[in-house]
Amino acid sequence: MQRAAGASVLEVDVAYAKAYALYIALHQHPELSGSELQTAARVAAELRALGYTVTEHVGGTGVVAILRNGPGKTVMLRTELDALPVEEKTGLPFASKVHAKDPAGRDVPVGHMCGHDLHMSALVATAGIMVRSRASWQGTLMLVGQPAEETISGAKAMIRDGIFTRFPRPDEVLALHVVNELPAGQVGVATGIYDSNADSLRITIYGKGGHGSAPHTTVDPIVIAARTVLALQTIVAREVKPGQFAVVTVGYVTAGTKNNIIPDQAELGLTVRTYKPEIRKQVLEAITRIANAEAQAAGAPRAPLIEGYETTDAVYNDPALTQRLRAVLEAALAKDKVVTQEPITASEDFSAFVAEGIPGFYLTLGGADPQKYEQAKAAGTRLPSNHSPLFAPDIDPALHTAITAEVAMLRDLLRPGAAGG
Repeated sequence: MQRAAGASVLEVDVAYAKAYALYIALHQHPELSGSELQTAARVAAELRALGYTVTEHVGGTGVVAILRNGPGKTVMLRTELDALPVEEKTGLPFASKVHAKDPAGRDVPVGHMCGHDLHMSALVATAGIMVRSRASWQGTLMLVGQPAEETISGAKAMIRDGIFTRFPRPDEVLALHVVNELPAGQVGVATGIYDSNADSLRITIYGKGGHGSAPHTTVDPIVIAARTVLALQTIVAREVKPGQFAVVTVGYVTAGTKNNIIPDQAELGLTVRTYKPEIRKQVLEAITRIANAEAQAAGAPRAPLIEGYETTDAVYNDPALTQRLRAVLEAALAKDKVVTQEPITASEDFSAFVAEGIPGFYLTLGGADPQKYEQAKAAGTRLPSNHSPLFAPDIDPALHTAITAEVAMLRDLLRPGAAGG
């Protein structure tokens, strides 16, 4: 049974057992962003054994694997390598029990609570099917294991390290991500904007410390911080035009060491999400204006320090490429398994590859147990999302669907005679 240009049921079934075993191994041995040494080595070894030319340590722990199959286009498929500092509470027999040191030297639990283990397993299985079916396509297949997606820094690191100059420059770049917002077996397709711009900000507010019993001799940075947090809420409510998307979240407030000491500084941690560049600019300027004004109004000894980090642009799905691949996916999976998706509010750094002027397509992969999905939908509740300690995709249908979708897209874009480089 052949599904258009996609993988046959037999091809996927043959690849599945090994893919599942790899998934279990990766799930049990997660590694934090930038420290994916064993994960990268395992992915590299799997691809090298299949006959790919593999280069390791690209942009840190990144992996690039090349398979040349005659003249034609180059298409890149990317997976992430990293896991999260989250303690897994799924109760699965193969749940992670790993702990590691984070960049600050703290001992933290580590778990694949975002599904990157599934992504890697699907990519390796797809790699094997593409090797075994060379007669069905021509060109160059470029498979990328990207580090540090969770800190939205790995893609830029690979670009700085020459991923598009040391290796063939792709004509298209592809990726997918598993979520529990769709049932396993389905995929979601968004045209144009896929997700949001992300800006992380650290605001240090300066005051004048002193004894808690004599606040009149101090400039209290905690009070300034509190006023700033409240004032920041007016940006979305009163400054951004209704109907335009923006989120300003203060994720942490840090200040002080003892109840009777007024500290000399406080720190706010923000995440900002937007879709449009002009709204992004407006919101970031408003944050700076408000933080400075609150400090000045309180008589702070100096202006706050506002630092940006972990910044990435929104992923943009090329409309023509999206239209083409949607038809491919409908043929490979069935039309009712491909649903239209609105832009999401999360962010990820696949956008850095697209920003290099390469058409991109980012696919949403359903991961929820279909029965639990319908039950939650009927009850008006939500299943554990990515980054939850309870996040656990329904691996059998999700992994089958991921492999089928990836092979279908690659075979279509690399079919003999396809236009491109």
